[in-house]
Amino acid sequence: MAFGIGVNGPGADAGSVRGTQKKIACECWFTSTGRVMPLMLKLRDEEGEIQTVRDITVHSQEKKKYAGIPSIEYDCTLALHGKKIRVWLIYYQSENRWVLKFRDYPDFV
Repeated sequence: MAFGIGVNGPGADAGSVRGTQKKIACECWFTSTGRVMPLMLKLRDEEGEIQTVRDITVHSQEKKKYAGIPSIEYDCTLALHGKKIRVWLIYYQSENRWVLKFRDYPDFV
């Protein structure tokens, strides 16, 4: 019997993303070393208008797995409506999609 020797999974997983995620469009730059850097994003506000955000400050980034799905999570500050807002930008690599999760103002946009 194996009893887990040599059959263990690739490591712990970050679980699932809690809170509300907003689908966004993100323009990004892929460096020659494969690093992904968000440059600009677009999101739909509560009135249905598309907002463009170009002022993005990335504080850190971390590779994670949510429910086994590989992702890169960016801790960022965005300038939106004249306010600085702390958010997480999450890039799901296998699905090739971006989402935004608010940290400080969950009902802002």
